[in-house]
Amino acid sequence: MAQVKQSKSVPRSRLSHIGDPYDTMNALNPLEQKTKHTMKNFFISGSAQIWKSRLSWRIASVVFLTILIIQAATFILTVQEKEREQFKQIEEIARSAITPALETTAGMLSSPLTQRQANRVISTTIVNGLSVYSTDLHLLGQYGEPVATMMLSLDNIGRTYRSPDGSSYEFILRPNDLRKPYIIIARINSEDINPYIINHAKESVIIMFLLSALVTSVLMIALGHWLLEPILFLRNNLLAARENPDNPKIKESPYNPNDEVGEAINVAQSLIKQNAENMQQIRSAAEDKIHKLAYYDQLTSLPNRTLFVQKLTELAYTNKESAKKLAVVTLDLDHFKDINDSMGHNVGDAILRGVAKRLSTTLPDHSFVARAGEDEFAVTCVLSQSNTARDIAEKVAGIIRAEPFKVYNENFQIRSSLGVATYPDDGDDPNHVLKNADIALNRAKEEGRDRIKEYSEDFDKLVQERFQILRDLRDALEKDELTVYYQPQFDLKTGTVIGAEALIRWWKKDNSKDGGHFISPGEFIPIAEQSGLIVPIGEWVMREACTTAKTWHEQGKDIRIAVNVSGAQFFQSDLVKHTMEVLKETGVKPELLELEVTESVFMDDISVAVNTLKQLHKLGVEIAIDDFGTGYSSLSYLRQFSIDRLKIDQSFIFNALNNSDDAAIAKTIINLGHSLNLKVIAEGVETKDHEAFLIAEGCDEVQGFRYSKPVPKDEFWAFVSDYNGSLKSFNV
Repeated sequence: MAQVKQSKSVPRSRLSHIGDPYDTMNALNPLEQKTKHTMKNFFISGSAQIWKSRLSWRIASVVFLTILIIQAATFILTVQEKEREQFKQIEEIARSAITPALETTAGMLSSPLTQRQANRVISTTIVNGLSVYSTDLHLLGQYGEPVATMMLSLDNIGRTYRSPDGSSYEFILRPNDLRKPYIIIARINSEDINPYIINHAKESVIIMFLLSALVTSVLMIALGHWLLEPILFLRNNLLAARENPDNPKIKESPYNPNDEVGEAINVAQSLIKQNAENMQQIRSAAEDKIHKLAYYDQLTSLPNRTLFVQKLTELAYTNKESAKKLAVVTLDLDHFKDINDSMGHNVGDAILRGVAKRLSTTLPDHSFVARAGEDEFAVTCVLSQSNTARDIAEKVAGIIRAEPFKVYNENFQIRSSLGVATYPDDGDDPNHVLKNADIALNRAKEEGRDRIKEYSEDFDKLVQERFQILRDLRDALEKDELTVYYQPQFDLKTGTVIGAEALIRWWKKDNSKDGGHFISPGEFIPIAEQSGLIVPIGEWVMREACTTAKTWHEQGKDIRIAVNVSGAQFFQSDLVKHTMEVLKETGVKPELLELEVTESVFMDDISVAVNTLKQLHKLGVEIAIDDFGTGYSSLSYLRQFSIDRLKIDQSFIFNALNNSDDAAIAKTIINLGHSLNLKVIAEGVETKDHEAFLIAEGCDEVQGFRYSKPVPKDEFWAFVSDYNGSLKSFNV
């Protein structure tokens, strides 16, 4: 066995023909520096905007990674090939060192290497160990380091072996390689192979990254110039157009319109400008439309109240120095709602257009006419020394009543109520003067319509008083200052008390010696109806009356209580639901509650009225028509409504003895009620003669001051308890 010696490194000179990786890296430094310099120049000279673009970075990343992946695949293949080349080279070095040392032997069973020759080869070359075999695989000798490979079969002749730490490499020299009939397994030093491959890999990676960066940079320069910069230019213009679409601050395109990108930019620029023009036109049209909607009435094309106030303010300011006065006239078409309800809104609209046209064409050019409300108009003009605000109002009224308005071959004679105020006599603020004209208009309507009322400070005081009453009435409802009085109702045939009408009373506390005073229902009920406060007041009265009726029932008397129901209660609240809740809450029998409704309520919406009365009747509640004969009486609705009683208005009873017409009306109502199987009750019976008249005509029931004025519930109970059941006991 040959002497085994330790592994040794091969001098770098022995691998000089392989190439020094460190020398190669040093040789590539100028290339690296040049590439870095090129990249630096590119980043400096290139458009900074491109590299701020996310799209640019995406394209650059995709291109860079694509090139990198391709080079990485190539690198893997080249590293493996490079490694094979290195092993081939050291195999050739070892073969060149071993072959000259072989000698021809006398027989095939002796080694062609002497120990001395083997030691010389091992000590002077990269060979570390040798195993010599004959062609029939007999081991002839071993030299140097032990060889791991064993020749057990000719199938192993092409195999190689490398130690786990990579320091040794074993390969087989065949007879053809040696030109002698022997097989030699050579163990050679390969510890320089790994550092070489690693250095080669580093070099390749650096070149790969630099090349990828260089190609990507060149590509990005081209893309930036031909594609990305135009896209970013277009993007900036689009952003500018978005920020200010109707007046975009966009730059003219510097790009060639003959290529696809330049053409696309030009088209986009044209669309941006076209969109801006369209938006300017739309904005202008919209502003005109908004102005018209905000300041003009759509039906008549007249200015509306808002523009009227602006014009009035402008005229007041313009004529302030010259001390000229302004007339402010507001007018309301009398009974216009009746025309709308009976003839339809088409006729009403046509009349409104006719009034607007007549006023705007007939009044002087310096007059300003506006539609201030549904059927309300306003006029203002500068007064001359020869006319007054009332003169203007009379002219306006004359224009409207001059001749009928013809609509669909029908003539409509229109009258108007007018309110007049003068600036600055009736206020130094134009808005205040217009409000005063409205106050005067309301006064004209309250006094019977078809008239002109000039503003007076007394009107304003009355308005303030009405508002004060409304505020006090709200407080009275919250503080339980309201109470219910009851006026008895009698059966004319038997003289028995069969019912009572519940009447609201308001005792308003004050600092007088009596501690307060009564407010007349005629004073506060209309205000409550106009404000809608009548709804909660009416609900409170119904609950209070039903509670009282239940108390009387428990004390042994069933007395029907009549409660008045206003139009607001009838249509603005759920009267049926509230009545049902009150009956359930108080436990009173439904037949002890009678609801009195005036005829005017039915005229607003007859279908709703019919349905509501039917539902109330199903509850067992009785229904009476109050003040029958004073409204728009119609026999047609009496057939449809579920009613139990007609109530003759006290005005007919009061004058029946002196006025044959009133007497005839009272008789007719009694006969009509009986023909429809309805009870008839007369109110306002004050004398024995009134009673005798009603008995003679067959009236069923009565109430009035002849028997009792309305009294609190305790006094009413005392009255009923003391009453002997005979009407003759009343001597009035």
